[in-house]
Amino acid sequence: MELHELSPVLGSTQVGKRKGRGTGTGNGKTAGRGHKGQKARSGGKVRVGFEGGQMPLARRVPKRGFNNIFAKPLTAVNVAALNAFENGAVVDAAALIEKGILADCKYGLKIIANGTLTKSLTVKAAAFSESAKTKIEEAGGKAEVV
Repeated sequence: MELHELSPVLGSTQVGKRKGRGTGTGNGKTAGRGHKGQKARSGGKVRVGFEGGQMPLARRVPKRGFNNIFAKPLTAVNVAALNAFENGAVVDAAALIEKGILADCKYGLKIIANGTLTKSLTVKAAAFSESAKTKIEEAGGKAEVV
């Protein structure tokens, strides 16, 4: 096969609509913009969230508290999920991803206390809930903050 023999798959490409080229095309005269109005004009754009002068939803809804837009949320893992490891294993984010328990761990790992732990493991994470830490230590393991 040569370069000049390549062609796209049938139906994967379409010829663009030619606006304003006569009434027979169905897109003549107003070119699909309707009659008059802001959106019919050239450069007639409306910014995102603009509601025609009505008080926008983002300003109508009451605000409470503080929302940190720079927060880096930790990925939570239940204590019960740690039973997939062997006794005495070292568990961290990389080990959890390798086992398929986590898909990715972007900002860090937090172990929470849902379920029971039957194996003694050394768990390395960015954070632990208090009850998760006690469950790991009761099972004979160690909870290390990394």
